[in-house]
Amino acid sequence: MVAPLYCGALLWRGVRERGYWRRFGERLGLGATLGSPSLWVHAASLGEVQAAAALVHELQRIIPATPVVLTTSTAAGADRGRALLGARHVDVRYVPLDLPGAVRRFLDRARPRLAIVLETELWPNLYAECGRRGIPLVLASARVSERSTRRYALLGSVFRGALSNCTVLAAQSEADATRFRRLGAAPERTAVVGNIKFDFEVPAQTEEKGRALRAYYAGARPVWVAGSTHEGEERAVLAAHERVRADARTALLVIAPRHPPRFAEVAALLERQGVRFARRSSQESCDSSTEVLLLDTLGELVEFYAAADVVFVGGSLVPVGGHNLLEPAALARAILTGPHQLNAPEIARMLAERKAVAIVHDCAELAARVGELLASPEARTAAGERARAVLDENRGALARLVALIAPLL
Repeated sequence: MVAPLYCGALLWRGVRERGYWRRFGERLGLGATLGSPSLWVHAASLGEVQAAAALVHELQRIIPATPVVLTTSTAAGADRGRALLGARHVDVRYVPLDLPGAVRRFLDRARPRLAIVLETELWPNLYAECGRRGIPLVLASARVSERSTRRYALLGSVFRGALSNCTVLAAQSEADATRFRRLGAAPERTAVVGNIKFDFEVPAQTEEKGRALRAYYAGARPVWVAGSTHEGEERAVLAAHERVRADARTALLVIAPRHPPRFAEVAALLERQGVRFARRSSQESCDSSTEVLLLDTLGELVEFYAAADVVFVGGSLVPVGGHNLLEPAALARAILTGPHQLNAPEIARMLAERKAVAIVHDCAELAARVGELLASPEARTAAGERARAVLDENRGALARLVALIAPLL
């Protein structure tokens, strides 16, 4: 009943982000039919796609002759998947709507011999059809919040049935495993492997590219990056930057909106506020009067993190749920973020407990912390080293996950 409304919402979103119009048939299960059985990996959006890349690389190493299909739900996730994995001949598609016909068409065409679903994606029709076809189903690096558990419990028989089709449920934590068992996951098929996002490795030459970007845009100027920002955050970040420049007059701010349709919107905001800015897409350099660089391209955020002294990770001053803290952690950068961390609460908690990330609640706190860190190279270095130590200490989830998957291959 909801599917037509959902399709309409996707088409409406395509007015601003044309990627939602392209290959729309894939959401109905259409697409090319593979010539041989595949391995299917599903990663909902951009953050999960980043984590899935390492898993795909490992699967291709183990069974190189088997094609891999990667599905995602968002246009940004699809674009990132093609950028990361296109050269490795991975078939990147949109996941079908959870309708019986769409699911059957997708499985007929993708021909998976194994399905691996990352994090929190519980689709009753899709899981049931995998069960009917005897396709082993793995929930990998699976997580579910207490709030979601209560919501799913309202439709208990639906989700119990879905989880009964899981061959392996590899949870991020013991708390996640407990919640999945409450929803109906079989205890003997549920294990704790950790979060494969901790196995993130920055691409080769990222640091080198970061140094080149810094030399081109900033020279000797202090640089801080506000990455993956959402509506409402840019105003707070700009207000913070104005305060930062009261002490660090030459500081350059790089703003990277999360969604491409907002590039023009943020540019218009900068113009209205009279901010002197340059756009990355134009390749124009920054002179000493440039206050802000607008990162209006895709796939370069990690390289700009490598160019920065301080990183603020967005989606966190507004109730979006926060974005990937582990990318700047892998680069040993001093990290700031807001209080809204619903998307990866365990990662945020672990970093905060080790004083590897500072939580700020408004533009005043953001400005104060940025100012303190820009003024103290020692504090930045110490915070960055603590962040990277947390990442390194929690690696290994990928190896544990692959050990569970290997018998199914």
